Amino acid sequence: MIPYFYIIAGPTGIGKSSFSLKLAKQLNGNIINADSMQVYKELRILTARPNKEEEKIIEHHLYGYVYGNERYNVERWCNDASKKIIHCQKNNTIPILVGGTGMYIDKLINGIVNIPTTPEHLKLESENLLQKKGLKNFYNLINEFDSLSLKKINANDTSRLRRIWEVYNNTGKTFSEWNASEPKKFLKKIKYKLILFLPDRKKNYQKVNSRFFSMFDQGVTEEVKELLKLNLNSSLPIMKAHGVPEIKNYLDAKIDKDSCIELGQKVTRNYVKRQHTWWNSSKLQIFKKFNQFPHELDPNSMNFS
Repeated sequence: MIPYFYIIAGPTGIGKSSFSLKLAKQLNGNIINADSMQVYKELRILTARPNKEEEKIIEHHLYGYVYGNERYNVERWCNDASKKIIHCQKNNTIPILVGGTGMYIDKLINGIVNIPTTPEHLKLESENLLQKKGLKNFYNLINEFDSLSLKKINANDTSRLRRIWEVYNNTGKTFSEWNASEPKKFLKKIKYKLILFLPDRKKNYQKVNSRFFSMFDQGVTEEVKELLKLNLNSSLPIMKAHGVPEIKNYLDAKIDKDSCIELGQKVTRNYVKRQHTWWNSSKLQIFKKFNQFPHELDPNSMNFS
């Protein structure tokens, strides 16, 4: 049994998937998704999932296997990913995790606090409360009972703010109290080799601008139109995927196509900025780090031992 796995990480839009495909060919590997939006079945184009031809070349796991009406989360991914890693190792293929969702990768390696699942009604209540009070007042409300957790997140991170509120109102214990407890581990005695790509941020912005623009030629508006036909609750993660709200407004004739593209590019650039910040401050052990784009490097000429 192979006692290790690889992680190809870095911000979105830099070419991690194509690099990983070449690496998988070289190492006799399988590719496992580590992107929180690429798990969803309904969004292939918008989330830049590997295409069907690429999936035929190398076996891919955890891509497009969750329906949009499900509220997927980090713990479920850690369970699913650890099972796939072990499955690959038992079959003498090297697991190669690919994605930019740093929190997923961090929790897989370091474990996660086993906080009780938040009921759906509290998730909806937190969303409504945030909209009613506004970001600043919602932040101040949380500060009254869990100022410690606020020190560890961005003040504009509405997802994590809501999570802190939900945990406290569901369990009666603060998020910081839960995080002080012993984490649940997913992998034991399995080493990882993290290959991190952090290319020039401005060039990264140019890449995602170009990619979002090209998605319209690939049929992304039809993809989102089919998603909207499902009439899913707006609080579900898939409905907040970068580009979905902007394309929805375009389809509803609230904005024109140029504005849609401009706004979609902007939210994606903001996400790239957060990813760069997260990875630069990450405490994960890095095997190799590159300031180039993956396509500038040939994995066949690199030493991965």
